[in-house]
Amino acid sequence: MSALAARLPLLLLPIALFLALFDPATLEIGNVGWLIRGSDNGENALGTHAYLHDPAARWSGRTGILNAPDGVPILFTDSNPLVTLAAKPLAALLPADTQLVGPWLLLCAFLQILFAWLLLRRHAPDAISLWCGVALLAATPTLMNRYIHANLFAHWLILWALWLFTDPRRTRSLAHWALLLAVAALVHSYLLVMVAAVWASAMMMICWQARAPTERLAIASGAVLTLAMLALVEFWLGAGGRFAPTGTYGYFAMPLDALWNPANPGYGTLLPAIPQREGRGLEGFQYLGLGILLLIPVGTVAAIKYGVDGVPRRLGWLLPALAVLTLVAISNFPDFAGSPVARFALPTVFAPALDLVRASGRLFWPATYTLIFALVLLAFRIPHGRAPLVLGAALAIQVADTAGIAAAARSTSAEAARRVTYARTIDPRWGRAIAAAQDITFVPARAEADLALFQEVAWRAIDHGRPMRLVYAARKSPATEARLAAESADFYAGRLAPDRLYVLTGPTRIPAQARARTLHLDGVTVIVPQRMTR
Repeated sequence: MSALAARLPLLLLPIALFLALFDPATLEIGNVGWLIRGSDNGENALGTHAYLHDPAARWSGRTGILNAPDGVPILFTDSNPLVTLAAKPLAALLPADTQLVGPWLLLCAFLQILFAWLLLRRHAPDAISLWCGVALLAATPTLMNRYIHANLFAHWLILWALWLFTDPRRTRSLAHWALLLAVAALVHSYLLVMVAAVWASAMMMICWQARAPTERLAIASGAVLTLAMLALVEFWLGAGGRFAPTGTYGYFAMPLDALWNPANPGYGTLLPAIPQREGRGLEGFQYLGLGILLLIPVGTVAAIKYGVDGVPRRLGWLLPALAVLTLVAISNFPDFAGSPVARFALPTVFAPALDLVRASGRLFWPATYTLIFALVLLAFRIPHGRAPLVLGAALAIQVADTAGIAAAARSTSAEAARRVTYARTIDPRWGRAIAAAQDITFVPARAEADLALFQEVAWRAIDHGRPMRLVYAARKSPATEARLAAESADFYAGRLAPDRLYVLTGPTRIPAQARARTLHLDGVTVIVPQRMTR
């Protein structure tokens, strides 16, 4: 077999993975309608759209078109700073309505397969075992479940970290670690935490293995410089400000039965799904898949019979970090099969740090990939040519078990095939009202009250260069909360801005002096700018 043919799966597997999860129409960069339907991916596209159309944004890492006049870091709009900043110099060449979510998802599929292959290629006894192992390691149910959030589809960052960690030479490359950490910081803060846990374990390991104090000092100095670099990147991205606490740590935790409970009956897995409590079936989803679960006894027997050395033994250095991540993922509110198990009070001093990882259930992902990686490596050791049979059977079972998850994910992007931009704001008066406005707000001042409507209105506003006075952001500053509260009070007191467009998303008392400005557009009550009534 030629070298080209041997590596053909590096091209075919990512395409197959992408098409299993997403409609191919999502790759059209001018096709934005499938995103702005109230999803997190719509927020991703919206933040990028604002940044690319904001002449004042430049290289600030934030946009003033959303959450005006305070502005918002693109990091907190669920946008992808890495992609957004890379696209900024090309903004004039891109269509006016551009989405890069679909192309990013395809890129992630290629990088996921690539790093899985890099991790396994030197250990596989044959080509069949290799590619079955790559598929098992790359196409995890947790990855499939992230169709809703494009940035968190970048699980390849975890595989990249494991690739650095498992090679003695690469582990000592501080420049390589710094690059990985910087890229992770530019993709998503949760992935940065996960990658940083692997990096910290690597630094501990090489410090322990160092033979001279001067070598340990050099390692420690490099680690400090890396942390300083990360702090600068995060500060530039906007993560260094003051933000109002959410108080929701534990709400999105990982249940104790998450590894074998698919949680969502709609996924149609081979194992029964017991629904988890609200908030935990998505962010706390850690189902391994039946194929991987069946590899656990196989790997255990192989470890006992053939020993644990080499890379599997080296992975033991990750156990302290993975234990910490697991405890944070489970939180002090553990559940089992959708029911509370116990409640543990935490010292209030931990609250600010834990609030930063309130969707803590995600933090088990590095443990998931480390476990699958170790299981595949142990399966490679099965003698007498039985490894491809075992791994092939595991993959067949895994594919059958996760086919429902893939189908559910793909159904969410079927809207892309319609190629229709607006579904909620069809009336042509929307465009005229937005163009006539000096700025736009929602009443109540909660974008998430009707996120699909907010995304369409905001997308139109950005096209017209009109600022939105609110945003659906991961974090809000106390100053923004105070401003929005003051603007709401002004509205209910009848002090309306004359050139502002107000979009009402619920039963709201309309001030008498605003009734002449009131219209009903596509079933939505709006108060248009005064100049539109003249």
